[in-house]
Amino acid sequence: VCLQSAVRMPEITTDHLDEKQVQLLSEMCILIDENDHKIGADTKKNCHLNSNIDKGLLHRAFSVFIFNSEEKLLLQQRSDAKITFPGCFTNTCCSHPLHTESELEEKGARGVRRAAQRRLKAELGIPMEQVTPDEMTYLTRIHYKAQSDGVWGEHEIDYILFMQKDVELNPDPNEIKSHCYVSKEEMKEMLEKAKRKELEITPWFSLIAETFLFQWWDNLQNLKQFMDHNNIHRM
Repeated sequence: VCLQSAVRMPEITTDHLDEKQVQLLSEMCILIDENDHKIGADTKKNCHLNSNIDKGLLHRAFSVFIFNSEEKLLLQQRSDAKITFPGCFTNTCCSHPLHTESELEEKGARGVRRAAQRRLKAELGIPMEQVTPDEMTYLTRIHYKAQSDGVWGEHEIDYILFMQKDVELNPDPNEIKSHCYVSKEEMKEMLEKAKRKELEITPWFSLIAETFLFQWWDNLQNLKQFMDHNNIHRM
């Protein structure tokens, strides 16, 4: 029992974490069941504690992939201030729709798209008029689980959103350490480096890159064939 409580203690201690990131832990995420049906709301903090994830707590999320006119993918490196997976490279933007009226709307994944627009502005400084929900292609959903460390983790059903457009960037250093556009060849090199532990990639991005990404990337002008809003890929 003593051992268990010693392990659990850090879960409620956020004193050592970045103040701005800790404030975001009070945001209310959308709780869902395994079939992505809304069942309630809980704080971002509670959704990301491994102790709750181990009990099955699951929330809705999204991953945005923005490609420029040269068909290069915009990547970000998460800032060292991030609570989960700090310093890891990942796709353009990954976050959560909030339990608010505008981001709960499920028809055509409108709520998720609005959340993506909001976070693209917050993280990368992309003007909201350059990333409207209508310009995002909602491809499919992916269900995955991953531990970041002994305390924090992820357990999400992730909406995959694609977009091809040249956008203006003004990243928030509290969110993003660095960013870059990569070709398919450069992306494959990064995946190889990650396997050799020369750089770190977030687990969800790694899963997507190893399964669907390059097939989708090869068909940026013809993504409709890959739209699947009925099935959830379990990874």
